[in-house]
Amino acid sequence: MSEIAPVTPPADAWRQTHLGRLLGHAMRRFDARVLQLMARDVQVPLALSNLAARDKVGAAHIHITRHLSLAGDRVTDLAEKAGMTKQAMADLVAQCEAWGLVTREADARDARARRVRFTETGLAWLQAFHDAVAQAEAEFREAVGEDVATVVALGLEAYAGGA
Repeated sequence: MSEIAPVTPPADAWRQTHLGRLLGHAMRRFDARVLQLMARDVQVPLALSNLAARDKVGAAHIHITRHLSLAGDRVTDLAEKAGMTKQAMADLVAQCEAWGLVTREADARDARARRVRFTETGLAWLQAFHDAVAQAEAEFREAVGEDVATVVALGLEAYAGGA
């Protein structure tokens, strides 16, 4: 009986270190830091701060924060901007509405449609998001150095603009 030589698998480190995976990890880390900072922000209403601190606010909620225009948007437009289905965005809007972040009102251009808008609480949340993003970006720049941070930002901007 002859012994069968073990098959050496091809190097598969690439699966853990390819650009898409690294970008995904970086985005999750960045968003988690932003939410952590928002949970500590005294300008964020206490109920929302508590939700963020208990990990009840997640990446999906950041979609509304990132994509909802100050003039308001219809759910279908908001979903398209966020890369989500209309149904998923409608559920997210309903949750954010229950938290007092957004409100739905009649669309002046289409009586059948409704527009999602930030409430005053939502605008405070948006300001806290702005401040947290600025802090997280500063921390990134400190961690990797100003030159690397600038190159990364320029590269990502060029790559994202090609989409």
